[in-house]
Amino acid sequence: MKQLHTREREQCRELLQQEQVDRYEDRLQIMDAFLQTEHHVTCQDMVRQLEERGTPYSPDFVQDTLRLFYRLGFARKNRFDNGHVRYEHMHLGEHHDHLICTGCGAIVEFEDAQMEALQKQVAEKYGFEPLHHRMELYGICPQCRKRHVDGRVLALAKPGETLTIREVLGGPGARLRLRTMGLKVGDTLEVIANINRGQMAVAVGNTRFAIGRGLAQKILVSPLDEKGTPP
Repeated sequence: MKQLHTREREQCRELLQQEQVDRYEDRLQIMDAFLQTEHHVTCQDMVRQLEERGTPYSPDFVQDTLRLFYRLGFARKNRFDNGHVRYEHMHLGEHHDHLICTGCGAIVEFEDAQMEALQKQVAEKYGFEPLHHRMELYGICPQCRKRHVDGRVLALAKPGETLTIREVLGGPGARLRLRTMGLKVGDTLEVIANINRGQMAVAVGNTRFAIGRGLAQKILVSPLDEKGTPP
């Protein structure tokens, strides 16, 4: 990996000089920090990382440089379900897809040769020449499942189900949004409508609530037991 990163940095330096990009030495400092992380980073993540390395730069300059890396093919830009732009390395000849946990936001890269071959077969069957593809699978990671083994996310519930709110994942912001709506852990709700995109409708007693898809993916629920009481 070190040899690969050394090659990436050298190619970046050559391109920045060839394109006469301003402050290219500062941008190489950002490339060094970017290559040190194996995560999917936001601009703010990079700003913090650069500060910790003792090479602070303004958010605007870091953002401009990340966009430059993207344009020059050194970074891949993703906008996962929460809408935040995240950057990851783009190494030539490498491809992977992503698993995204809707509970904690963890992003896992994976490669599957059989899946890649199947995608090519599908493209050929329909006469397509595949140029690129992106696969993102959303679900609950093993750590979140282990912590909440009996729960599932509200976003997957079907109309007509009666469920109890067990937990709210995703940090204090998600719990605050739920409380602001007037809902809390322990409430029993009925799913009124869920078309698997956009908002879904639930009811507690005689009151209807519209819950956004993002928040619904962070609410863990459980069905009532055989006696109709919460587990």
